[in-house]
Formats: sequence, structure tokens, C-alpha cells
Amino acid sequence: MARFDGTIRRVGFWVALGAWAALGAVAAAAPGEHDATVRHAFEDPERWVRVFEDPERDTWQKPRTVVRVLGLDEGQTVADLGAGTGYFTRYLASIVGRSGTVYAVDVEPAMLEFIRTREDFREFRNIVTVEADPDDPKLPQGELDLILVVDTWHHIDDRLAYLEHLERALVPSGRVAVIDFHEGELPVGPPAGHKLPRDAVVAEFEKAGWSLVTESTALPYQYLLVFLPPAATVSSSSN
Repeated sequence: MARFDGTIRRVGFWVALGAWAALGAVAAAAPGEHDATVRHAFEDPERWVRVFEDPERDTWQKPRTVVRVLGLDEGQTVADLGAGTGYFTRYLASIVGRSGTVYAVDVEPAMLEFIRTREDFREFRNIVTVEADPDDPKLPQGELDLILVVDTWHHIDDRLAYLEHLERALVPSGRVAVIDFHEGELPVGPPAGHKLPRDAVVAEFEKAGWSLVTESTALPYQYLLVFLPPAATVSSSSN
């Protein structure tokens, strides 16, 4: 059984690589401009591990490239928001090392139990699982250097309000990174109606007072955007 420093028990989070939405029941999205584009459950880890942990995913997801672009250091505290089976959690845990912490956040308790019992995670002692509410990630306040959100942002309702939770969780220099699929027909990813366009994500963050500070084109099918929260944006503008 995997061992971790601690577990924050709450109520769950989604993760999705939407091209595989057909594997789960899909409900109609709420009409709000800043609400989820699609909703479906991820209650069966054994079913989803075949998708999220597919060896072919590495060829286009490029997790080591992502971690390098994010510029993480040993000893930092980061969150994998919408951790699912822990695909990115392992890479984050390796980079921040024993002196760092990775919060693996998900609304699905079964996914978090899967992470806690992964045999290939036995070496890690720096992963803390967090069961979040759909409208609150339940992260500790003022601790996070980075919050990584992969293929999950479009599953969140009332995202402008959600950003307030993320801002409170960050240290003054903390960042939020969003990775999701480009528009158009792609070999992987969700149907067109489930996608959240890159420009819409940027506009959403900017409306909430955040600023885009880094953008990478290293991924073939996804955008990678890094944002600073309002307080950090004002501070950097005044310097």
C-alpha cells in the first residue's frame, strides 16, 4: 500500500481527457458562460487507468517537458488539480522531492484511493490526497507555489468564483497553470462542444484580474497557459 504524509478527506474532483467522454455518461452542461462545458463521473479507476495511463499518452502529453516549462524547484509545494489516476502527480512529486509537497486533488474518492494504493507510488512520501468539493478545491491557504490544472478547467462550474479559492491557496509569487485541448479536429481530446478555447480561458482569467505570464506551444494538441493572480499582477506592474 502506498504511504503518504497525510490525507485531507473531503468530497472529490473531476479530471478528463474528453476524447474519452463516451466511456462515461455525459450530462448537459449548465448554460452559464463560466460553467462546465460537460459533466460526467469518473467513479471507476480501473476503467479510467486504461485511458489516463495509456503509454501512448506520453508521446503527446510530454509530461517531462511540461514540468520543465513550469520551472519547478525542489522543496516547492504544488497541487495537481483534477489528479485522476495521478498521471501528473508522479512527475510533480519527483521534481519537488522529499522536501516538497504535492497535493493530489480530485472530487472522486475512488480516484484518490487509487493514488494512495498505487504500487509504483510507494517511493513517494510527499503526496497528500485531497477530496475537494465541486466548488472548492479545499487547498490550504497561502501555501501553494503552483497549481496545475490539466484537462480539468472545462469541468468546473462558476469558474470566476473558483479562481478566488485558487488565489487564496497561493503564496504571493504563486501561479496557476492550465493545460487543455485546442479547438478543431484532433487525434485525441474531447468533442468540439466540450472544449474551452484558449482565448476564452485567457479572457476568463483576465476578467478576474489575473495575468497571463507564460505560454508554451510545446504540446501538439493542447495549450499551456500560466497565470499570476491579481495581487501578484499589481505588484509586478508597479515594479
